Amino acid sequence: MDTKFQIHRLSNGIRIIHKQIKSTKLAHCGVAINVGSRDETLAQQGIAHFWEHMAFKGTNKRKTYHILNSIDSVGGELNAYTSKEKIHFYSSTLVQHFEKSVDVLSDLTFNSNFPVKEIEKERSVILEEMALYRDDPADSIGDEFDELIFPNHPLGRNILGTIESVNSFKQQDFFDFIAQNVDTHQVVISSISNLPFDKVLSIVEKYFGGIKEAKNDRSRKIFTGYKPTLVEKFKPITQSHVMLGAESYELHHKKRMPFFLLTNLLGGPAMNSRLNLGIREKYGYVYDISAGSSAYLDSGQFSIYFATEDKKLNKCLKLVHKELASLRDKKLGIQQLRSAKQQIMGQIAMSGESNLSIMLGMGKGLLDKEKFESLEEIFQQIQAITSEDLVEVANEMFAEDRLTTLIYHPESKK
Repeated sequence: MDTKFQIHRLSNGIRIIHKQIKSTKLAHCGVAINVGSRDETLAQQGIAHFWEHMAFKGTNKRKTYHILNSIDSVGGELNAYTSKEKIHFYSSTLVQHFEKSVDVLSDLTFNSNFPVKEIEKERSVILEEMALYRDDPADSIGDEFDELIFPNHPLGRNILGTIESVNSFKQQDFFDFIAQNVDTHQVVISSISNLPFDKVLSIVEKYFGGIKEAKNDRSRKIFTGYKPTLVEKFKPITQSHVMLGAESYELHHKKRMPFFLLTNLLGGPAMNSRLNLGIREKYGYVYDISAGSSAYLDSGQFSIYFATEDKKLNKCLKLVHKELASLRDKKLGIQQLRSAKQQIMGQIAMSGESNLSIMLGMGKGLLDKEKFESLEEIFQQIQAITSEDLVEVANEMFAEDRLTTLIYHPESKK
């Protein structure tokens, strides 16, 4: 572990991880909570995301305006996000306003009072957000694809919830969900600034030390039973949208890093990815084509996405399967492997230039792995990957008979 990261646990179980960077004038601070949409019951679908919204809508000592204005008025940013397994509240300010950030983050995380009038207003906002996603096939296909990969399981549900569930939430539902799921031993405060650790710890203790300890024996439903499928639908769209992929390795799997490298080689953000070169650059069949993966506590998912004219759809699918077969059948040469490693290490290093991204990763890493891996540790894992590792992973993950495919056709092609 990078010795520049310092960790302390408060008496109530909340942990703080801090990195001091003396050259920065900014302070980034976040509260990562090990609760996400997968922790919801069927009736609670979308409540984690709704809670994230409502946290800004009033606490026992601040109204909405005071929460938003407290950070914005000093030129800072206050934000949050919800994922399948986490809720994260965070802020960025000039370092002299760090204490204000900690105060506000503590308040909105643990003292939200969910005003009834604000619930009604925010309900409308979230329903509009849901409509926006439904109207965009590039977004909606991803949500529906999750359902195909994780059928009848919380990982397959939309983070936003359903129209019915969002319309059903009352004030008490938020208090109940928090009581059922929040464990202070599964809360991490992450921080990056030029402040020394003892100063950060003193401020954090002041605002988080008085939070009542909460322990929770919640257990997450483990996913099993993935089965590949093919689903085709007709939509009021002009192009065909396609997503194909499968269940993949869980967060702690020993093959996750080789798979990360392989997916990046196949369809990562670089213009020289195999899918981009083999389909966009060579034939001009698509504007954008990409591959990505997500890893969870007990499972994972990978997918390839593209949109094209319906008459070019079958040609694109054949080319995608050709690239997957190539990775299954042919080992990378020495130079190809070296280049793939250099590329992904460079991408990771550039993302590491953002202190905000690092701060968010620190909280997530401590919750997921009980540590935050340094660049050096990650690079060592990448350098240890062999061509044989990649072929083995490709044959496990990219086998044609285990792929799920979801296609949206234009209605005009019926």
